[in-house]
Amino acid sequence: MNKKRCRWATDVEDIYIKYHDEEWGVPTHDDKELFEFLVLESFQAGLSWITILKKRENFKKAFDDFDVVKVANYNEDKINELRQNEGIIRHKGKITSAINNAQVFIEIQKEFGSFDEYIWRFTNGKVIKHEYLTESDLSSKISKDLKKRGMKFVGPTIIYSYLEAVGIIDNHQENCFKFEK
Repeated sequence: MNKKRCRWATDVEDIYIKYHDEEWGVPTHDDKELFEFLVLESFQAGLSWITILKKRENFKKAFDDFDVVKVANYNEDKINELRQNEGIIRHKGKITSAINNAQVFIEIQKEFGSFDEYIWRFTNGKVIKHEYLTESDLSSKISKDLKKRGMKFVGPTIIYSYLEAVGIIDNHQENCFKFEK
């Protein structure tokens, strides 16, 4: 029997279905995963998420398994290497923003003890259910705060998608087997 899924995860490639079923909307509290999704969502700007999912393993290799300390210390040689890597999105602004954002991510970890503590404090540790938006007051507030701290490619729409990806916002549709009231 076929499971009912959110509209965007119906009649699509298996990689999309697997992402929907196993990751999207699942609360994440691991800083490494939170950093990975921040990088991937930033690279997704202006592109489709399926493009990023298909390149995810390449991103993982290219960005040292999303080791935030390593990424924060990338130099011009590494930037040039990434710009030549056909397995990822080679946009120089997105590459340099990933490095910059890693540096800010580390500063946030120092200030709050972890990025998890920082990001989940915006909802007092609670999951927001079923808004079905592309941006919200919450994503605007977080975006503004991250930009104030120096992050780039973190506009309200990107941050809204990020919040969905890491499970702070759960937008599974009512007919989806993942839907919870």
